Amino acid sequence: MNIKSLLLGSAAALAAVSGAQAADAIVAAEPEPMEYVRVCDAFGTGYFYIPGTETCLKIGGYVRFQADIGQDVNSFNDTDWDTWSRVQLDFTAKSDTELGTLTSVASVRFEANQDVGYTSNGSSNAAYINEAYIQLGGFKVGRYYNPWDKGINGESDWNSGTQNTRMQSVGYFYTGSAFTAGVQVDELSRLQGLGGQNVGLEAIVTTKFGGVAFDLLGAYDFSAENGAVRALISAPVGPGTLQALAIWSSGVGDANFDNAYFNRGEWALAASYAFKVSDKLTITPGGTYVWNSEVDADGEFTGDDAWRAGVTVDYTIVPGFTAKVTANYNDTSGAAEEFWDGFVRLDRTF
Repeated sequence: MNIKSLLLGSAAALAAVSGAQAADAIVAAEPEPMEYVRVCDAFGTGYFYIPGTETCLKIGGYVRFQADIGQDVNSFNDTDWDTWSRVQLDFTAKSDTELGTLTSVASVRFEANQDVGYTSNGSSNAAYINEAYIQLGGFKVGRYYNPWDKGINGESDWNSGTQNTRMQSVGYFYTGSAFTAGVQVDELSRLQGLGGQNVGLEAIVTTKFGGVAFDLLGAYDFSAENGAVRALISAPVGPGTLQALAIWSSGVGDANFDNAYFNRGEWALAASYAFKVSDKLTITPGGTYVWNSEVDADGEFTGDDAWRAGVTVDYTIVPGFTAKVTANYNDTSGAAEEFWDGFVRLDRTF
């Protein structure tokens, strides 16, 4: 075998080995594209797209510490002060559809209090649903705050009855640039089986003229066979906002059916002025006067009047961290009669 034959044989062997290795080569798979969280600005600040969908999600809430001060601040002790804490988490999902904006809200609360079994919502549960509703366009259904929850600035108004203003409701609300209107049906549950499940009806109309806003709200409790009407006005005056409301109630019904919308008296007038001292400080004096605040055996309003007056101070310590202090003097009929109450509150919102 000569040199030329040896070299040709070696080259052929190397070519065969190289071809075999090329056939068996491992090709690395290309990484799949990663979808980063995208900001959604279609519905305001704080929203982002849920990855892989066109639904926008916003997560928020607050942490609260509060000290209540007053006469027998809760039913679990007979002291004149009490402290408690709360965490609220709010989840809002929105998306555009051919029928309008589809919205769902889930708001949950967790509360802690040294008084065993006590939470500010009047139940023995330390966790509960604050709001849970679905809204498509103007149609709204679920558990949410009804229009009676809308009061005036400050913490000195008796705007609604003593019942909870969160209800299971079905409603429709039209919203325009200067005019809004809505109607809703509420489920009214009675305590201790005194009448079972019942129904209430609410209707509200709101108009705006520049900085002036006016709304008229009416409600009727079919089980109590009584209703109430409220008018509320708000207007900028000087360095602050002046607000006032007037309420008329036809009665409360019998012992089993206490008017769910307003049961404090036949007539009520409340007013407040939120004086903006600076970007951080707002001072709001206010008060409420109620005529015929007692109820006779037939569920009709009669007897003495009642009133309260006080002041609320709101202060922004740093952005996202606020303090609220309020004190009210109350003159009511019944065992409590005259007393002071109020609270000191710290909120960290996010």
